[in-house]
Amino acid sequence: MTEEKNRVAGGTLYLVATPIGNMADISDRAKKVLAEVDFIAAEDTRHTGLLLAALGISRPMTSYYKDNMAASGPRIVARLREGESCALCTDAGMPAVSDPGEALVRLCAEAGVPVTCVPGACAAVTALALSAADTRTFTFFGFFPTDKKARADMLEELASCRRTAIIYEAPHRLAKTLGELAAACGDEREIAVCRELTKLNEEVVRTTLGEAARAASESAPRGEYVLVLHGARRDSTADYSGMTVPEHVALYEADGMSRMDAIKAVARDRRVPKGEIYKELLK
Repeated sequence: MTEEKNRVAGGTLYLVATPIGNMADISDRAKKVLAEVDFIAAEDTRHTGLLLAALGISRPMTSYYKDNMAASGPRIVARLREGESCALCTDAGMPAVSDPGEALVRLCAEAGVPVTCVPGACAAVTALALSAADTRTFTFFGFFPTDKKARADMLEELASCRRTAIIYEAPHRLAKTLGELAAACGDEREIAVCRELTKLNEEVVRTTLGEAARAASESAPRGEYVLVLHGARRDSTADYSGMTVPEHVALYEADGMSRMDAIKAVARDRRVPKGEIYKELLK
């Protein structure tokens, strides 16, 4: 990276990823940006203050979180438009991912304010990589909703979703959520229950929804959780004889498969060489 790229630019919002548990995961670039920006916008100034103190950094801070973002966001954008530089930090991980920072990025985009990212730790991607689930196509759902109707709608969607699903959940709601997922998706649906990622007590349990729900109901869950739910499996005994080959391929593509993977899946379903599927698509 050139020196020009390394330099902190005035009038720019920096999305700075911070460790999700292990302090050693902070990058050199993140430390440089935090040390050189004009001010830092933090979800919790106390939490970010502890991080800065550990890094030996002292910068002016302002708060930006869900309950004050309607007022704080425009003030931050105004300062950026005047030429100041700002680093946005969430409590842990990547700002703007299941986080109020999304709204600030939108405000900056509307105002023509440059936004750049200092990448780093993200609980969702870390859990996905550890899950042993399909990583080619996935959907990030964020925190499981508490509203009854929104919860029911999400459960219905997850029951038939063939993509890997990533969900955040708090420990005091884990048993209820896993129980409802098992009821909606079936006890045998596979899941990875990831706890305290990158921390000393990190734990990844690859199991079924039924077993995960039972385990959570028998002992009090502790720590922050990321649930990685495997996609629903298509019925291997289904009859595709009424479909044309293009319709069959399109069915898999609608599930998020690439064209090549869809062709391979159709060839397996129809028990023919994939070359025959290619020929049918070219007609």
